[in-house]
Amino acid sequence: MKNIPAEYHDLLRDEHKALAYLATVMDNGTPQVTPVWFNTNGEYILINTAEGRVKDRNMQARPHVALCIADPGDPYRYLQIRGKVAARTTEGADAHINTLAHKYTGQDWNIPAGEKRVLYKISPEKINAH
Repeated sequence: MKNIPAEYHDLLRDEHKALAYLATVMDNGTPQVTPVWFNTNGEYILINTAEGRVKDRNMQARPHVALCIADPGDPYRYLQIRGKVAARTTEGADAHINTLAHKYTGQDWNIPAGEKRVLYKISPEKINAH
């Protein structure tokens, strides 16, 4: 991913299993933070959620977000990413949550009946590595 120093690329790899802490903005302007599974396609940070959750509603209404990806082995080593939602889709979202579940748990995700998964593509705009 461009603009991320090479010595931090490991935080984005599937074998590292780092969580991203996603910050969104509530309708009253206050922040909301959620730890999320993520991966990347080389251009975007990809996250997945269920339709209607707080982060889904927030990102639809206010697409500017921030993420902190901390090294599980050294929490003082992290990436701070500010960006914007580039796309929201349900297409491929079920397959994507299974990809993430395999990354983090080694098995498929059990999608509850009636739950609609949503895939978000986040375009990094400002990156700081610490």
